[in-house]
Amino acid sequence: MRQKRLWWWWLTLGVLAVGGYYLLPHDGLAANLVYNIIGLLSCLMIPLAVRLHRPERPAMWYWFAAGQTTWVCGDLVWEYYKYVLHQEPYPSAADFFYLSAYPMLVVGLVLLSRGRRRGGDLAGLVDPAIVAIGIGLVFWVFVMHPIAAGSTASTLERVIGVAYPAADALLLAILARFFTTSGRHSASARLLSVAALLLLVADIAYSLVSLYSESEGGSLLDAGWLLSYVAWAAAALHPSMRWTGTTTNQPSDARVGRSRLVLLAVCSLLAPALLFVPGIGGDPVDRLAIAIGAVLLFVLVVLRMSGFVAQVQQQADQLEDLAMADALTGLANRRRLEQGLTEGLAAGPLQVALLDLDDFKEVNDALGHAVGDRLLVGVAERLSRAAGPGALVARMGGDEFAVLLTGADTATADAAVTRLADSLRSPVQAAGHELLIGVSIGVADGTGTADPVEVLRRADVAMYAAKAVGDTHRRHTADLDDSADEQARLGAELRTALDTGQFRMVYQPIVELPCGRLRAVEALVRWDHPERGLISPDRFIPAAEHNGLIIELGEWILRTACTQAVEWQADWGPRAPQRISVNVSARQLAQPGFTAVVARALADTGLPVGKLTVEVTETAVFGGGQAVQTLNELHELGVRIALDDFGTGHSSLGLLQTVPVDVLKVDKSFVDNITMAGRHAVIATALIRVSEGLGLTAVAEGVETAEQAEELHRLGYQLAQGYHFGKPEAEPDFAAYAVREPASRP
Repeated sequence: MRQKRLWWWWLTLGVLAVGGYYLLPHDGLAANLVYNIIGLLSCLMIPLAVRLHRPERPAMWYWFAAGQTTWVCGDLVWEYYKYVLHQEPYPSAADFFYLSAYPMLVVGLVLLSRGRRRGGDLAGLVDPAIVAIGIGLVFWVFVMHPIAAGSTASTLERVIGVAYPAADALLLAILARFFTTSGRHSASARLLSVAALLLLVADIAYSLVSLYSESEGGSLLDAGWLLSYVAWAAAALHPSMRWTGTTTNQPSDARVGRSRLVLLAVCSLLAPALLFVPGIGGDPVDRLAIAIGAVLLFVLVVLRMSGFVAQVQQQADQLEDLAMADALTGLANRRRLEQGLTEGLAAGPLQVALLDLDDFKEVNDALGHAVGDRLLVGVAERLSRAAGPGALVARMGGDEFAVLLTGADTATADAAVTRLADSLRSPVQAAGHELLIGVSIGVADGTGTADPVEVLRRADVAMYAAKAVGDTHRRHTADLDDSADEQARLGAELRTALDTGQFRMVYQPIVELPCGRLRAVEALVRWDHPERGLISPDRFIPAAEHNGLIIELGEWILRTACTQAVEWQADWGPRAPQRISVNVSARQLAQPGFTAVVARALADTGLPVGKLTVEVTETAVFGGGQAVQTLNELHELGVRIALDDFGTGHSSLGLLQTVPVDVLKVDKSFVDNITMAGRHAVIATALIRVSEGLGLTAVAEGVETAEQAEELHRLGYQLAQGYHFGKPEAEPDFAAYAVREPASRP
């Protein structure tokens, strides 16, 4: 802590010492001793600070220390002349030391300025040159030229008289370069600038006083030199000196601030402004110097503007590249792809493949977005390699990618699509996880259109067609447009249908074998369209899934079914169905808040939790993730879980280990041929044995004949559902199912 405050103590004591200097008699021995002590101590403080803070660029500080020491030597020589020899010669050996100090200070300041730059920086050279030439003209007109033209002075006196302001002008140019550098300056660097400016001001003032006044003005000017000593040492003692001169910033022309612009403008106008000073324009030497300076300033300003324009163009190109690239994967983005499509359609044939990753949302839900991002990066790398050098690979957003093949025919595109699909068949490494991700690809060409949006639409239609049937890829055809248009029309009308009450519920009984007593009902939704009539769920449910309205529609179905079940309990009593089953879509299960939706529906309608069964398909939960988590939450709530269409999925038996199942609904395909010996009868028998072994309830779906019902009962099935027992109806007659009391409860 003391080391950090040492510079402050030095600065405070140094300023007080300078103030004390003016309390002593001028030209007295005590005042001169104080003057020299301040100078000597400042020289000692710099190497002491180097040892204390151990800067990254010590050479710069040693040059400053050498310059200060040389300057103090000049003071001591001058004191020897004045107090020992009782002489005040000009020029003298003291001037040799004073002038010798300037090159050392210049080297130190150059090292300071160079440490803030990276590579070639045009503005870092031009800006300080403009400042130096502008102010240098002022030096020449008011200081150097009058001194050089002095008729009474000897040649040596004139040379030395010009050397001081010339050296000061050089320091000023270096400081101008330092101050026109963009970025923050350390406190140590600012103190160095103050020290150099104090030295410069004191020298200029001395030259001007010597030239234009009979008074020496030494007493007042001593403050500038003394405070300069103090500032040099304070800069070295400040802790920030450790990295001063090493901070690398962006080139100085990266940002032109208002103050910097004003400084450059003023310095550029100094040359013509000097011509209006009385007596200056009439001197031919001054006119020549001003003319040369004006030309140089003009050239520098033009050079600066050309550099600025070039940099603006470079930055514009960089911004355009950034605007055309995906920030995560580095691939082209949608804008760049559309640009490439526009150019490609104008040039000739092209092919576009649109890729959508299957079950990517489940990866995000289960493993987090960081893993999902790494997966996208890995997929992007594989697609880039598989697409080949002539293809444009783009990320459209989310988990959707596109590949543009210009000048490609159908065969070339099909081969590329095969490579793309093959590249994702092996697991992708993502943040320590091996993830096997599926992909659906839609392929389209630009035949008959010049609109890039239309090409992407075709590929999008083909991609969703591939996803709907489980194919890896699908090429766009006119037939797909017809079905896509139908889905789009249905999707647009779903909102109106829901708002105007066009949906209605029907209920199909689930009965006990062999007596046919009612045990439960399955709630099914129907769309009674005012113009098209009854629309099957097979047509409008996919559209609702696609546009997201299935969430709102599903909640309406759930609440309507629960309300109806409560009414039946009140109206039919023991003859009412014991449970009601409601189908839930994959998109509903993917909503993290779906369990709360079910809980609110049960609470609002008053239906006991145990009387609700949620039916899900195997494909809805095959990917795991949020869907399985939701089912676990529902099961913990007390809701029964039924696995619909069981036996038709990819890994039906495997799901029984991960999904909390209570009921297996055996698919109709195994029931249709149950009365005939063969594969289906064997599978149906195996499924009832699996259900019994796991303690699950099995329901046979699609029972249409009495023979099927008898055979199912013989195999061990206790519950069945199908047209043989009753079609879905809005108001079933439960009295017809009161045959006799069941032998046991399910």
